[in-house]
Amino acid sequence: MKALILVGGYGTRLRPLTLSRPKPLVEFCNKPMMLHQVEALVEAGVDHVILAVSYRAEMLEREIKQDETKLGIKISISQEEEPLGTAGPLALARKELEGNEPFFVLNSDIVCDFPFRDMITFHKHHGQEGTIVVTRVEEPSKYGVVVYDERGKVDRFVEKPQEFVSNRINAGLYILNPSVLNRIELKPTSIEKEVFPEMVKCNQLYAYELQGFWMDVGQPKDFLTGMCYYLHHMKQKAPHKLHQAEYTVGNVLIGKNCRIGPNVVIGPNVVVEDGVCLKKCTLLKDSHVKSHSWIESCIIGWKCVVGQWNRYL
Repeated sequence: MKALILVGGYGTRLRPLTLSRPKPLVEFCNKPMMLHQVEALVEAGVDHVILAVSYRAEMLEREIKQDETKLGIKISISQEEEPLGTAGPLALARKELEGNEPFFVLNSDIVCDFPFRDMITFHKHHGQEGTIVVTRVEEPSKYGVVVYDERGKVDRFVEKPQEFVSNRINAGLYILNPSVLNRIELKPTSIEKEVFPEMVKCNQLYAYELQGFWMDVGQPKDFLTGMCYYLHHMKQKAPHKLHQAEYTVGNVLIGKNCRIGPNVVIGPNVVVEDGVCLKKCTLLKDSHVKSHSWIESCIIGWKCVVGQWNRYL
């Protein structure tokens, strides 16, 4: 199977981290954001991943080639000359995606307990052209919601409903038959606003309900919320990967050569000095927090230094 990951954006919502590094390579819980997705795709049987790129393609290709060798799959770059939206990249990569098997399409900043194997089963069971993953949210009025019947057949999309019609939203994960490519021209196109509504008219789109956590981690506030969800998920599924010691509180994921306070994610070669209080934060590689500082709800960038007795809340 194949998968296309949409990594073409500039990552403006996650600046300043993305000024020097493409968003897919920003470490989320000590692993490049995109690598979480690629590893889950490989576990589901995907052997060719296509990256739809328009920004810093050289850096992305250079770093991802190391993962290509390690994972034993093919990773190729589809370079956009101009931004093509969320559907145009499929037309650009048409030759790579054509064939007899359905393929995955993913937004690059989604983190969840990726249900790729179950998506394949569900998609083949209903036998239609496309499957989108939906997730439940507490405030559906902030999103475009998906309305579908008990079998999963999508009836319509409603943008930011003022009255309750559904609390399920598009989760940014799709599995599509190659015939979908005939619906998309090589120009800037939205798969959510232009392609999916046309598929709904033909009864060709079904919704798969995601179980467990989900978060779009494309901006700092949601990055930190997604970190908490991910650590809670790891506590349930892989508790041996979390760091436990008398000086930690709650769920902590730690790289090597680190000293830590409570409930944080810390990358490699980070120094945390005595008397520091950490809560709901990520410290990226080679950062240094000096003594008696308090950091809460923050992302500390690569090689950054936080001085003594500082408070970042």
